Amino acid sequence: MDLDFENLAALRTLLEVDGLGPSKILNLVSKFGSPQNVFNADQRSITGVNLISTILAQRIKNASVLLDEGRKKLSDELTMLKKRNFKLLTYYDKAYPELLKNIYSPPIIIYIWGEITEKDKTSIAIVGTRMPTGYGKQQAEKFGGELAENGITITSGLARGIDSVSHKAALKHGGRTIAVIGSGLDRIYPPENKKLAEEIAQNGAVISEFSLGTKPDASNFPRRNRIIAGLTLGTIIVESNTNGGAMQTAALALDQNREVFAIPGNLDTEQSRGTNSLIKKGEAKLITNTEDVLVELDLKLKPVVGKNIPKPSEELNIFESKIFDQLSREPKHIDTIARESNLSTSDCLINLLSMEFKGLVKQLPGKQFIASN
Repeated sequence: MDLDFENLAALRTLLEVDGLGPSKILNLVSKFGSPQNVFNADQRSITGVNLISTILAQRIKNASVLLDEGRKKLSDELTMLKKRNFKLLTYYDKAYPELLKNIYSPPIIIYIWGEITEKDKTSIAIVGTRMPTGYGKQQAEKFGGELAENGITITSGLARGIDSVSHKAALKHGGRTIAVIGSGLDRIYPPENKKLAEEIAQNGAVISEFSLGTKPDASNFPRRNRIIAGLTLGTIIVESNTNGGAMQTAALALDQNREVFAIPGNLDTEQSRGTNSLIKKGEAKLITNTEDVLVELDLKLKPVVGKNIPKPSEELNIFESKIFDQLSREPKHIDTIARESNLSTSDCLINLLSMEFKGLVKQLPGKQFIASN
């Protein structure tokens, strides 16, 4: 449901109640049907909701007198957002990112500069240290650029270092990118990235959980990091010390049951201690190229010249021909190919190997195949 003004004002008022976080608000609205109905409920009913104590229920009832003030605040906020070409999106709006809905404690309201589109459902986070080595910058640019070329949205935190390099790589290669920040949209941090933020808004979105005017306080960044991990299918850690913010994002991604990847680094540099530690502990998958990421997530490579592959000049038997008709320049698992060609997996594998010898097919890790001509 997209919220009307009255329910949006009620939701904004709930967010200002001390001790009432996203999970509790979701429980309340689920129980009573709408933010407005929460304020209309009696205290006893509110106390009966999961996670809501008697004291918290009393605070909610007391906050009902703030609804008029909440309407005024909301009206002023919507005016300012419109003036700056920003938007407000709630958890209950249809356009709210589906991946983000599925995390623990999703942000109830997000502010957006730019657009979130269907394409952004296929997104990878690339994060790392603010003080990368030359190697780290090179890898961030490589992975950001190549993933963008394959239609993957690059999500990061607009910070100095790896984050900035990743955003710029996506833009340079004509891709989409999303920046999640730990301040209001009108308080871009670091300030030297204002121009980059403008470019991102034209080719993706800048997102914040924080209302306009919010300063980039240190306590905001863990909340920002959960959104970076939550918006994406997986997170790539390029370079990070063991106590870096990127390591926190990795931990949050693991908590959210998302994939974590790490690029191995020089054993003698501080910037690689975190990434190497993640790999050593088995908390991140070691990757050396973008294909590792795409195959692991079973994402489809963007066709270079379309999905239709010209028939090879070599003569194919009836089984090879049926299999070839199902191939493209996008990786396909052996089981999918077998199902689509109405062949058994074993027959399919035998003929695929024969076609591989002819140079018509390339096998990727994980029993994935693509047409190679």
